[in-house]
Amino acid sequence: MQSISAQNSHHLMVERLLFERWQSGSLTNQPPSSPSPELSNAQVTNMPQNQGVPRTTATVHPYVTRQTPMYQQPATLYPYPSQYAAAAAAAAAAQQQQPLLANQYPVHPDVKFRRLPFYDILADLLKPSSLVPQTNQRMQEGTFYFHLTPQQATDIASSRDIRPGVKNDYIKQVQMRFCLLETTCEQEDYFPPNVIVKVNNKLCPLPNPIPTNKPGVEPKRPPRPVNITQMVKLSPTVANTISVSWATDYTRGYAISVSLVHKLTSSDLLQRLKNKGMKHADHTRALIKEKLSDDGDCEIATTSLRVSLTCPLGKMRMTTPCRSATCSHLQCFDASLYLQMNERKPTWNCPVCDKPSLYDNLVIDGARRDLYREDAIGYVQLKREGTKWIVKCRVTPDHKVKATPYHCTLVCDESEEKIETDISKMC
Repeated sequence: MQSISAQNSHHLMVERLLFERWQSGSLTNQPPSSPSPELSNAQVTNMPQNQGVPRTTATVHPYVTRQTPMYQQPATLYPYPSQYAAAAAAAAAAQQQQPLLANQYPVHPDVKFRRLPFYDILADLLKPSSLVPQTNQRMQEGTFYFHLTPQQATDIASSRDIRPGVKNDYIKQVQMRFCLLETTCEQEDYFPPNVIVKVNNKLCPLPNPIPTNKPGVEPKRPPRPVNITQMVKLSPTVANTISVSWATDYTRGYAISVSLVHKLTSSDLLQRLKNKGMKHADHTRALIKEKLSDDGDCEIATTSLRVSLTCPLGKMRMTTPCRSATCSHLQCFDASLYLQMNERKPTWNCPVCDKPSLYDNLVIDGARRDLYREDAIGYVQLKREGTKWIVKCRVTPDHKVKATPYHCTLVCDESEEKIETDISKMC
């Protein structure tokens, strides 16, 4: 028992000595954290491990300092491989620039598409959305989603034209359009360069590009809407996906829109045009007088006007003479033929002056419709000589192809308001 107690006291003394040396810093080369009483020589000598052994004191070099922990050492001790460092820098730059590119384009810009006369918009399935570049690459990709309501899906499915001899198509269609990202005015259809569209993972056919002979100029697609009804899932529970791939043009932006439309025919537009009414004959007469009036301020005076009642499109007698309110000429064209031509290939240019002649600006000329009776007038020519008016016309009996036409000449005096000469002769 005495030997066990002696061993325990020996261990306690060793632990105490080690603790005191740790506090004094002799074990870690650190200054003492707090003062501690030193042991006397007698106490050190009486320790069992030091009996008969001379005491030695450890010395520390004055220039030895504390080493920096490993986790605080500079990164230059472990250099990053050059190839990985370049890739990391490029990724960081792309992450910093991506929000800048995205912030340049609003998600839903205030873009207005030009109205298409042959389509009535029923609903906007996808509001005009920007094609936002996501990376610094030239080719970009974007994905858009839209849904159909139960009523819309039913209306589209039940509007299929299945009559024999008629193209099997839907009257109510899902229409996709592209345009430039401009909010200053109404935008026409405009396809992005190198555009590829997939609807529900199916490649969507687009209008064929128009070939060009100019070097370095990319062919452009005709500005037309795209009918994607055949590729749309007619279900209100399933989302429809549109994937667009295009080439980035940093000088301009692009937008996409999807709408539910009702397709019209040329007969529908002609009936709407007739329902709008016609210009009164007095308006045309006043316009003729204005053109033939003497204007001292004008260096070039109009002394003669010639108007044909034959349509310049079909070279046939006009049934519904019309012209654009924005045109300055008096010559009309047949509304039915004009609408049929634009139904096949929409250009909306006046066949007389080749200026824009939009559907909303078309008016039926009431003065020309009064000329259609049993005898049809081929053309009318007006010429002014002072106070005298010379009217010449070519008359062909209606519904008589083999009948011989004849010319009429009428001379009247404006000042005296009387007809001086009336001449009719066979051609």
